Amino acid sequence: MITSSPLIQSLLASRDDVIHNPEVNSFRAKEQECLYLLKRCNNIEEFKQVHAKFIKLSLFSSSPFSASSVLATCAHSGWENSMNYAASIFRGINGPCTFDYNTMIRGYVNETSFEEALRVYSEMVEEGIEPDNFTYPFVLKACTRLKSIREGKQIHGHVFKHGFEADVFVQNSLINMYGRCGETALSSAVFEKLESKTAASWSSMVSARAGVGMWSDCLTLFREMCRETGLKAEESGMVSALSACANTGALDLGMSIHAYLLRNISELNIAVKTSLVDMYAKCGCLDKALRIFKKMEGRNSLTYSAMISGLALHGEGEAAVRMFSEMIEQGIESDHVVYVSVLNACSHSGLVKEGRRVFEEMLKEGKVEPTAEHYGCLVDLLGRAGLLEEALETIQNMAVEQNDVVWRSFLSSCRVHQNVELGMIAAPELIRLSSHNPGDYLVISNMYAQAQMWEDVARVRTEMANKGLKQTPGFSIVEVKGKTHRFVSQDRFHPQCNEIYKMLHQMEWQLKFEGYTPDVTQVLLNVDEEEKRERLKGHSLKVALAFALLYTAPGSIITIARNLRMCSDCHTYTKKISMIYEREIVVRDRNRFHLFKGGTCSCKDYW
Repeated sequence: MITSSPLIQSLLASRDDVIHNPEVNSFRAKEQECLYLLKRCNNIEEFKQVHAKFIKLSLFSSSPFSASSVLATCAHSGWENSMNYAASIFRGINGPCTFDYNTMIRGYVNETSFEEALRVYSEMVEEGIEPDNFTYPFVLKACTRLKSIREGKQIHGHVFKHGFEADVFVQNSLINMYGRCGETALSSAVFEKLESKTAASWSSMVSARAGVGMWSDCLTLFREMCRETGLKAEESGMVSALSACANTGALDLGMSIHAYLLRNISELNIAVKTSLVDMYAKCGCLDKALRIFKKMEGRNSLTYSAMISGLALHGEGEAAVRMFSEMIEQGIESDHVVYVSVLNACSHSGLVKEGRRVFEEMLKEGKVEPTAEHYGCLVDLLGRAGLLEEALETIQNMAVEQNDVVWRSFLSSCRVHQNVELGMIAAPELIRLSSHNPGDYLVISNMYAQAQMWEDVARVRTEMANKGLKQTPGFSIVEVKGKTHRFVSQDRFHPQCNEIYKMLHQMEWQLKFEGYTPDVTQVLLNVDEEEKRERLKGHSLKVALAFALLYTAPGSIITIARNLRMCSDCHTYTKKISMIYEREIVVRDRNRFHLFKGGTCSCKDYW
């Protein structure tokens, strides 16, 4: 038997007098009073008592409006187990209408039960209930989150069938669904057919590109949107644009977005603030990221994860571990993402003892089941520290199935520490699990090249060619006056090419006086010393650095983003350039940030 709460008891008592008063004892009065009670419910227990009152007064069975109101209150409440109870209510409705089906679909989507949302929609279609323009955005969102492109295309057909091809909300959902499922051409096709492109339409396009990691396209669209709409993006579009800035190092644009948000939105929500923390940290402005983080009144696990990851990227492993402890003290539970962030922080700073402790605590707590990604972080931590035997033992004793992530981490460590013997154990396992990743073949090839095992290098390269695998070339990106410039090794295609190479020549002369000697061991090709020296001169980082020195203000900070790990020769080169030209140089490679200043690097030569 359910005991009524004091609130509900008093409300029911006072309202019963009205309901049973002969003067107002009408069906409408009963319904209005019960609907009043419905709005006052604060939890599932109170709701169940009011639901019982609806049933007792025969309102639930005789009033479709009452039944729909009861269902919607439960399904949209967010209370624990509310959707299970809402499902029982739904099954008790005689002839549910479009609104009721929409309520259930929306409730399941908000609860992230996306398969259930699609099941309800299928039932709706089978029962011949006509969908409306509120149905499709949530159904398409379920397809988006499940990456169910086949079902999404079928629902697109239903959109045409039911005449919603011109509805802007439905079309925006289609744009987002196709984009996030990797069908960028279809996403663009829907967008181009829109007669009136709203800020939401543009935001959907930007978010779709961000969802599949097409960061450059994302920023191109965002800039075009700014020209068309005057930077009137929705918050989702702003968050996506900030993510793109974070992943491309477009700091100037990120700062412009931040300024716009401060001018036009009185209170930024937690998602936007978290995106700002992430953007500043990944663009090299750790101090700004920390300032925003510390001013936030409310923080969640994603916020902490962004800040911990930012500290990890900048080599502040000890600070990242302290922040993780602070998060636990604040009563915020760690999740899968946070543990990955803090383990990465330990790995980037060589904090083996702390990393082991965090991993053991995760196992002991038991709230987060360790995944291959967590084991990959632990293997990376041990491997970077040169503990290759322990790293291999960790892989062999994993509590989950081995995957390419852990073997890739181990192989990379074997290459860095030039342990070909152990690397030859990892190589076949990695190829078995990931036979179509060209980057894996290149790591194996480079490991053999470092050991001057040229026949094995040729064998691996031939295997790559036979499979038609091509690796994306290494590149470096630098932002100057709001525009990003991308350079590849030996780049001769930039409009300022002649000036850049004159600057490179000047830099080489300056470096000779500082005792710089090119590290030709970083050229993993079977060519003579002179050829190796020439190849080193044209590394993309050096080309980008020469361009930045030419076209940025003296004394300003130079920020460069790379898609690959920085080689040791470029690392030494950049340290000396920072001293010669008295410039702070921030380089973000695939693994972390390097702050070069006065001939030293923040990574302390550990990366």
